[in-house]
Amino acid sequence: MIKFSELKPGDIVLADYEDRQWEGIVKELNREDREVCVETDVQKFWFTPDHLHPIMVDDEQLKKLHFEKQEKDGIVKYLKGAFRIQLSQTKGFSDFEMWYREDRRHIKQPIAVHELQNHYYQMTKVELNED
Repeated sequence: MIKFSELKPGDIVLADYEDRQWEGIVKELNREDREVCVETDVQKFWFTPDHLHPIMVDDEQLKKLHFEKQEKDGIVKYLKGAFRIQLSQTKGFSDFEMWYREDRRHIKQPIAVHELQNHYYQMTKVELNED
């Protein structure tokens, strides 16, 4: 489950529908009824937060978001313009740094794609999506 307060339009999430999970993009938030409109490959549909799940950040997800991967001396970097994610091969995505210009953040636990999207937007003022 994802907290309603963490979501914003453009976030990528997994939505439960008819015993299947569909990857989709948050399109709208209905704060009054606490529902989230998610567009999947099939259709747009309204969900309650208990039917939405995070997608954890990993190499595959970063490739979908068009990050370029560089490996050197046990350090892995993902680049998208001036934005960087750096992790060691031993700790992976459970302890890493991200930075954009002078804004540097140390993340000490695995995070979901929608959380990365929120960090990216806070730091760059640009939406992070699969386009």
